[in-house]
Amino acid sequence: MKVVFFTNEFPPNIYGGAGVHVDYLTRELSRFMDVEVHCFGDQNLGGNRLTATGHAPDKNIVCGDPRFLKAVGALSTNLRMVGNLKDADIVHCHTWYTHFAGLVARQLYQIPMVLTTHSFEPSRPWKVEQLGNAYHLSSWVERMAMEQSDGIIAVSQGMKKDALKYMNSKVDGARVHSSQNEGMQPRESQVSNLFNIDASKIEVIYNGIDLDEYRPASSKEALKKYSIDIDIPYVLFVGRITRQKGIIHLVHAVRHISKNTQIVLCAGAPDTQDIAKEMHAAVNEAKKYHDKIIWIEEMVPKKEVIQLYTHAAVFCCPSVYEPFGIINLEAMACETAVVASAVGGIPEIIVPGQTGVLVPFEARSDVDPEPRDPAQYALQLAIEINQLLADPAKRHTFEKAARKRVEAVFGWQAIAKATYEYYQRVVKK
Repeated sequence: MKVVFFTNEFPPNIYGGAGVHVDYLTRELSRFMDVEVHCFGDQNLGGNRLTATGHAPDKNIVCGDPRFLKAVGALSTNLRMVGNLKDADIVHCHTWYTHFAGLVARQLYQIPMVLTTHSFEPSRPWKVEQLGNAYHLSSWVERMAMEQSDGIIAVSQGMKKDALKYMNSKVDGARVHSSQNEGMQPRESQVSNLFNIDASKIEVIYNGIDLDEYRPASSKEALKKYSIDIDIPYVLFVGRITRQKGIIHLVHAVRHISKNTQIVLCAGAPDTQDIAKEMHAAVNEAKKYHDKIIWIEEMVPKKEVIQLYTHAAVFCCPSVYEPFGIINLEAMACETAVVASAVGGIPEIIVPGQTGVLVPFEARSDVDPEPRDPAQYALQLAIEINQLLADPAKRHTFEKAARKRVEAVFGWQAIAKATYEYYQRVVKK
């Protein structure tokens, strides 16, 4: 069997969980099947069973609103990705950026299309800051692909639930964030009540982690490089500067976190200039209350991130929306205690009271994932972090149990095998 992957991200161009997923899954699948990857970029990987071809964006596309370019350009790239497929038995799409390629390939080559749901556009209304009205285009493409696909892989039970909620029910309104106005303002959805998704074609297959790569590291060179005091415990955040990851709420929590602790924010790649400015303002304000904040704004190499995970006293994942949450697996595999929001797929990763702490989270509404009470959410994050910082014995218990859980449930070999077996069922059907 041969599978063709359509993906925005592929090494070396990886900036989020979907790219991490594709990187490891394609490598593991290629051990027992042919894998051909088409991605955004200039990659040119030739191999025995795994090949990858990058497709650069069309620089001649002009849009009246520059925010449209990302979505319109993606559709143009999609058409180039499907032009010359050979001997493919199934296509596998990752994120809405490549769903259009899957729809076209399905018709041209009459082969089944599978999607992996790494997120849903209705759950990320802040994307309108990046895309403008093209957010409605991306949402439409996503819904069309979900309805037309022959199989859907959800990365968590939470994602399966969201698929049925968002794709099978009328969305009365989407709420979009405005930098000119506090809070989330309602906007009528342009994609409501169009399609129905068959629940029977949704298969839950978790994300995974490379257990040989992500393990406790003895070296502390990365701590020295980034001026982290090795004698003072630190709370760690790793992730992009985006509303989804909730980093602003963690920064607001800093004033309540023990002053005998360092706060290490490994956070770069802001979604927009507005959120970059908001982040800088929030960090500057937090420094008035806490003098041990270290903000690493660059993208940190994986080897160094593993060291940062390993030596952190607590890892915090304050996401307001998280379909799965690979970063929690990374921290757990490095034997670090985790405090995370109880959203999306995170409760399927962390066993509260055994491998970490889940912070209760109440969103404003189904179409507005921001916390109903941001100040209370920030305070609760700080309370849970402080309690773990004050209890080294509990942290040690969590750390050992977390590693064991990751080893038992989230290895890539088992996940690749489950994916291959799902391909077989879809093709046969």
